[in-house]
Amino acid sequence: AGTEPRRAMASAVPSNANEGCVGPSSSQAGKASACAGCPNQQKCASGRGAEADPSALVVKDKLSAVKHTILVLSGKGGVGKSTVASQVAWGLAETDVEVGILDIDICGPSMPRMMGVEDEEVHKSGSGWSPVMAADNLAVMSVGFMLGNKTDAVIWRGPRKTGLIKQFLTDVDWGNLDYLIIDAPPGTSDEHISIAKLLKEVSIDGAVIVTTPQEVALLDVRKEISFCRKTKIPILGVVENMSGFECPKCGNTTNIFPPVSGGAVEMCKQMNVPYLGHIPVDSKLLEACEKGESFLARGSPGGPAVRPLQTFIGTITEKVTGVGITFGSPGDSKQGG
Repeated sequence: AGTEPRRAMASAVPSNANEGCVGPSSSQAGKASACAGCPNQQKCASGRGAEADPSALVVKDKLSAVKHTILVLSGKGGVGKSTVASQVAWGLAETDVEVGILDIDICGPSMPRMMGVEDEEVHKSGSGWSPVMAADNLAVMSVGFMLGNKTDAVIWRGPRKTGLIKQFLTDVDWGNLDYLIIDAPPGTSDEHISIAKLLKEVSIDGAVIVTTPQEVALLDVRKEISFCRKTKIPILGVVENMSGFECPKCGNTTNIFPPVSGGAVEMCKQMNVPYLGHIPVDSKLLEACEKGESFLARGSPGGPAVRPLQTFIGTITEKVTGVGITFGSPGDSKQGG
C-alpha cells in the first residue's frame, strides 16, 4: 500500500459538499460540473470559499508550538481505539519527549481513567486551561475532568460539542509539545467534522485508524477512510487491534474475531492505505488501561502484545519524523534510525 504524504488541510472539502468536490481553493471552485446544485456553489464561485476560517487561524496560532499532531480514529466503537491512543501516548512519553493527549469523545470520555488521572481537575490561569499531568512530560485534557459526577451523561447537540472542542484547541495551555494525540469518538459525527474544520490550517501528520479483524468492523473503517479523504486528512495507516488471542497455557492462537474477509491486511490493499500492523489480545494490556498505567513500562517482556505495540509505535514515529523508536525490554526505549 502507498503512503499518503503529510499535507496541510487548507483546501479541505466542506462536509456538505457534493461528491467529486474540487475543493474551495481550486480554480474550478463553483464552476466544475460537480458543483451543480451544491449548497456552497455560490460562495465558492465568489472566491469566499477559499478564505481561511478565522477559528482555524486561531487554532493554528495556538498549536504553533506543537511539532506533530496525530488523530486516532475508528469506524466502529468497541475496537480499542482509546486503548491504542492512550498507549501510544504512554509509549511516546517513555522516550522523554513532550506529549499531550486530547480526548474529544465528548459523550464517552475514557482518557482520564486510562491515563490514571480521573480524580484530577482542570485549573484555569491567565494563559488558559492547564491540562492535567499524567507524568512530567505527558499532558491530558478531556471533558471527563469537568463532570460533577463520573456517571453524569453528556447530552449535548452539535454546536455545543463544537464549542468545547474549539476551547480545547484554543484555550488549553499545551506549551511546547513534540506530539499531540487526539482521541476522537467512533464514526464520522459532529466531533469529526469540527476537528477537521478547526485543524484545516494546521499541517497535521495524519490519522491512525483502529479496527478489529472482522468484516463488520472493516465495513465502517472503509467509511472512515472515505471521510479522511474527503476532508483531506492524511492517513498514516490502519492498525488491527485484538488480532488473535495467544493462550498463556498452550501457546495456541485463537482468532476471537475471525478475519473472514482477510482482515485489515486485505482491506488496506483494497483501499490503498498503509497497514500499520496488529496488536493481539493481551490481558496485561487491558489491565494497564484499567489502572491508568503504561503497558510498555510495566508489561511482561514475553507478553504477546509487547513487541507488536512497540513495532506499531516505532512505525508511526518513523512515518511522522523519519526516525523510528527502538525499544528494549519494558521501560526502555530510545530514538533510533
